Amino acid sequence: MAKSTDIRIVEAGISFEPVKFRTPLKFGGRTQTDTKLINVDVTVETRGKKHAVGFGSMPLGNIWAWPAAGGIPPEQAEAVMVDFAQRVVGLTEGFEDFGHPMELMFTLSAEYAHLAKLVSEKHKLPEVIPELARLVSASPLDAAVHDAYGKANLINSYDALSSKFMNDDLSEYLDSQFKGEFLDKYTSRETKARMPLYHLVGAVDPLSPADVTSKINDGLPETLADWIPYNGLTHLKIKLNGDDLKWDVERVLNVEQVAAGAQAKRGCTQWNYSVDFNEKCANVEYVLDFLKQVQAGSALAYDRIQYIEQPTHRDLKSHSDNKMHKAAELKPVVIDESLIDYETLLLAREQGYSGVALKACKGHTEALLAAAAAQKFGMFLCVQDLTCPGLSFLHSASLAARIPGVAAIEGNARQYCPAANKKWVRSFGGMFEIKDGTVATGLLNGIGLGFYNV
Repeated sequence: MAKSTDIRIVEAGISFEPVKFRTPLKFGGRTQTDTKLINVDVTVETRGKKHAVGFGSMPLGNIWAWPAAGGIPPEQAEAVMVDFAQRVVGLTEGFEDFGHPMELMFTLSAEYAHLAKLVSEKHKLPEVIPELARLVSASPLDAAVHDAYGKANLINSYDALSSKFMNDDLSEYLDSQFKGEFLDKYTSRETKARMPLYHLVGAVDPLSPADVTSKINDGLPETLADWIPYNGLTHLKIKLNGDDLKWDVERVLNVEQVAAGAQAKRGCTQWNYSVDFNEKCANVEYVLDFLKQVQAGSALAYDRIQYIEQPTHRDLKSHSDNKMHKAAELKPVVIDESLIDYETLLLAREQGYSGVALKACKGHTEALLAAAAAQKFGMFLCVQDLTCPGLSFLHSASLAARIPGVAAIEGNARQYCPAANKKWVRSFGGMFEIKDGTVATGLLNGIGLGFYNV
């Protein structure tokens, strides 16, 4: 049934913003030195002719979303994703449907597969644009529509997820298990006041002064030993190789040694790790050996590991022998690169994954649905980053602040591309200037996705 709060998209624009890194970020055998922000603005109107403009922003993230294993060089993958993002925004031209953002984006996303084939043929690619790359390219539009909806109705978008606002229950988007349920059941009406920040320890990041080969001298910390007291860190995400067991174990033990020294100086006795293999492990046995050796080297380091991210290949169907049950008995094992829709979440559960990594870069609509499903099935939840600066980080943090069970938020643009945050510091200093290891997510309580205050 039509609602007065329904919106339609009147106009949409897109632009791209280059962002240079202050220091390289290495993950999963790949190294990133820059990125490109996709910025989208969307004008919407309600049935009552109220207008509002919403915004969405996200790094292109082609090195993560479309690795070169398929034979596509990073530069070409980036150009194709730019083209795809532009065409996704172009889908809104002549799209006259009114509705809630969930149904509008659900309808538009049905065109992504066909659009991907057209763009792939245009660029004469040997493969069709992967689904993960499509989601990342389309995510700023998705965010902008949700943001504009809240602004048009003068409400925080997370508070507009009940039957009062949504036209369809969750069974329309997931399955019959969710009949009669709406997203308000799986989101909070209050924003968490503060959340711990997960700091990234990249595979080439220096841990101590002895690891620094060339100083940056820009006033920011250059080693983990310095970052910990500078930001008061209590959560560290450690990037691992996944194909060098000795190195991976030693990396965690070295992080533990450096962290223990830095934390002792400031009187901190409790902190956490997550470990991310970026799908490079050959099998679950690698993960089990890794955990066993870390525990043997340092029981404290082992105990600090809060969860494990995507150890093996993202293509779950083609690697169905990679079962995670044994590892998940020891630590939560969360699905990340593989998670592109509800079907892959169900498959991941079958294969032993016990947690879900939510990412705004996969689309706000998809993130909300994955969060609902994960809670329904009692899975571990975390919100992860794509080195999101500025607006994209505020969006990611707003998601973490409104999803029950998410205990911390990853945010590493302040490490790798802090210049892109500068224009946001004045309004959201507590989100970007970290002193006690937490971010002030309570600031994200405005209308829209939370980063706008009337």
